[in-house]
Amino acid sequence: MNILVTGALGQIGSALVQHMRGIYGSNNIIASDLNSDGNQEVIHSGPFEKIDVTDGKKIAETVKSYNIDTVIHLASILSAVGEHKPNLAWDINMNGLFNVLEVARYNRCAVFVPSSIAAFGPQTPKDHTPQDTLQRPTTMYGVTKVSGEILCDYYYKKYKVDARGLRFPGLISHESQPGGGTTDYAVHIFYEALKNKGYNCYLREDTYMDMMYMPDAVDAIVKLMEANPERLIHRNAFNVTAMSFNPKQIANEIKKHIPEFEIQYEVDLIRQDIADSWPNSLDDSAAREQWDWSPKYDLASMTEDMLKHIRQKI
Repeated sequence: MNILVTGALGQIGSALVQHMRGIYGSNNIIASDLNSDGNQEVIHSGPFEKIDVTDGKKIAETVKSYNIDTVIHLASILSAVGEHKPNLAWDINMNGLFNVLEVARYNRCAVFVPSSIAAFGPQTPKDHTPQDTLQRPTTMYGVTKVSGEILCDYYYKKYKVDARGLRFPGLISHESQPGGGTTDYAVHIFYEALKNKGYNCYLREDTYMDMMYMPDAVDAIVKLMEANPERLIHRNAFNVTAMSFNPKQIANEIKKHIPEFEIQYEVDLIRQDIADSWPNSLDDSAAREQWDWSPKYDLASMTEDMLKHIRQKI
């Protein structure tokens, strides 16, 4: 097995590459990103290639050079950045995905593509959002995620490309700094709690969103890609989740470890509007039934582990 990971220096990629190198061997996981000034451990612990995903020729050359059979396509512009730079978000998120699927089509590769709770919109049921439901997002990021889900389904049905994907909630990680998503407060809050004993939150205290700790996210990717295809009814864009909480609840959990911690609120209307358009909680029963998805971390265990690792880091 030879796996190419695009966007490998991002929040998911930094954790996933190291996790998969531990499973499949360092030389079998080829990390790639637009530049090489990110996570140096990822760059130096195995093969690394500089790839701009809008350059389909470079993707094809890399796939052939390393005899790639699976592409984990993580390169993406996230929600908050996408609202400021919608043209760039469309170019990277859609043209990059199209290039990856075309290369996979001609080289018979499997493909993993992450989707997001951003693929839903304000008309979607907010609580226990179903696997199959109305998707009318109001952000460019969300538009690209819905379009990506449909495009992956098309390539499976038309060309038999083994495309699989997950609709991730907000992802929380100590491995790398977040990259411009609306849920990033749930990472920043831990650093500020340890450094400054306080955090100024850009969302209202009652803003519920689904979240997942990064070890569960990388485990979900591996588990889905190893799943028996005969069991996969949906194949692409499975709802997955681990916990749902609001800023007040995560602050209270942190206070159990850092009693002097205080949270304040200075709402960013752009990110608040984005968060309000997303679900409060997801129904991930399809993932549980079709490939035995089950998270290991809840809010309490994640908070304890995050604080432990960030203390070591800072």
